[in-house]
Amino acid sequence: MIYNKVEICGVNTSKLKVLSEDEKIRLLKIMKEGNSEEKKKAREDLVNGNLKLVLSVIQRFTNRGENLDDLFQVGCIGLIKAIDNFDVSLDVKFSTYGVPMIIGEIRRYLRDNNSIRVSRSMRDIAYRAMQIKEQMICDNNKEPTIEEIAKKMEIGKETLVLAMEAVVEPVSLYEPIFSDGNDTVYVMDQIGNKNEDINWIDEIVLRESIKNLSEREKNILSLRFLQGKTQMEVASEVGISQAQVSRLEKCALYKIKEQL
Repeated sequence: MIYNKVEICGVNTSKLKVLSEDEKIRLLKIMKEGNSEEKKKAREDLVNGNLKLVLSVIQRFTNRGENLDDLFQVGCIGLIKAIDNFDVSLDVKFSTYGVPMIIGEIRRYLRDNNSIRVSRSMRDIAYRAMQIKEQMICDNNKEPTIEEIAKKMEIGKETLVLAMEAVVEPVSLYEPIFSDGNDTVYVMDQIGNKNEDINWIDEIVLRESIKNLSEREKNILSLRFLQGKTQMEVASEVGISQAQVSRLEKCALYKIKEQL
């Protein structure tokens, strides 16, 4: 795992400096208002003081078989972009702005190195749209619609949507997006179950995959994902501990995943 790796790109990760939020804002203001020497020094201090932020982000990509040194370097590019573009006048923490920038840079790198190739023209449209979107957010302090971006680029909405979809990286339904130590929320937890247009083939496959589950496992999955109850609520209703609910839920999901 990455937290056992002492050096990445020759950097001793155990000795990385961490800046406080006040220090970050002070250095960011120097970058905007200081002389050339002060700006250069402030930028260098900001990069070195946020390398642990990059390190925390690339942990999300450790199961993809990518070289961690490469991901770290790409993440640093995203960090530098975040530093150069951050607006200190906004009431936003730097990490709140920086993390999506770092993730975006890493995902662009992974897309460009993906074995599934997307045409150059489609990629160019998608990346230009991303740049225009970021600029419009910066100018208007709100996220633009697809129609607004397409109009700005002078292309059809359908062309824009196809290009954006072509470079989107697939996300596993089993990818964790939040954990409070007891109850982990996965991507599938955030998908609504009221979609009346669900593909009937997918439904058949899913039904077939849960046939071999025990009645208790089926009941727990129903309570968790159909009724939206937490593991603690399920434990109280079923009459077992939260740890047992967690174990049975993970076991059931693993069985479904294996059969799918």
